[in-house]
Amino acid sequence: MGFTIGGIREMRSGTRRRGRGAGATAVAEYTGLWGWAVAPGARASAGACSCGDTACAAPGAHPLDFAREVPPGATLDMAADAWAEVPGASMLLPVGRTFDVLDVAEAAGRHALVRMERMGLPLGPVAVTPAGRAQFFVAPGAAAGLPGLLYRMGWDDADLDMRALGRGTYVTAPPSDLGGLGPVRWLREPSPDTAAAPPQARLLLGTLAYICHRS
Repeated sequence: MGFTIGGIREMRSGTRRRGRGAGATAVAEYTGLWGWAVAPGARASAGACSCGDTACAAPGAHPLDFAREVPPGATLDMAADAWAEVPGASMLLPVGRTFDVLDVAEAAGRHALVRMERMGLPLGPVAVTPAGRAQFFVAPGAAAGLPGLLYRMGWDDADLDMRALGRGTYVTAPPSDLGGLGPVRWLREPSPDTAAAPPQARLLLGTLAYICHRS
């Protein structure tokens, strides 16, 4: 089965051969090098979601319900076979398994990242979205533990533009398009160490909260 912007599934000749391109290679890098699963996602064009639902709550930013997830450890051949079934799909990363995500305004995230690097804090991957958000990959559990961490650090009453994403949510993987707004990009790319074991949220939260509060 194939995937089109109009939400129509169709059989396509030669999709296996064409699937061995940039998309399949990127998927194989996420699954094979970083050990992350990848879910085929919807795309958006002119505000319309490729899922075909005119009332879609997240146009171009949710998994395709008919497509199979590519599991961690998948090879290039496995990724090519899976991606040939959904040509044009975006790459989505399931949150809450290997990592959670701290999501802040891009300007605050860039400022905080520079400060963290100068301080020598442990850092995981950091992505920036075309919607103006910076996404810090941290160890699983951050979403459930964020309210308690903010309370213990004295930031629970502050008006912070910050949220934590956990199990059951997805983030768009670079270089996929997010909701028709443009590509997601890495500010800090994954590495074998940071992909497998991102830092605990508490190690970054103080700096992030301070910068978000000032912003």
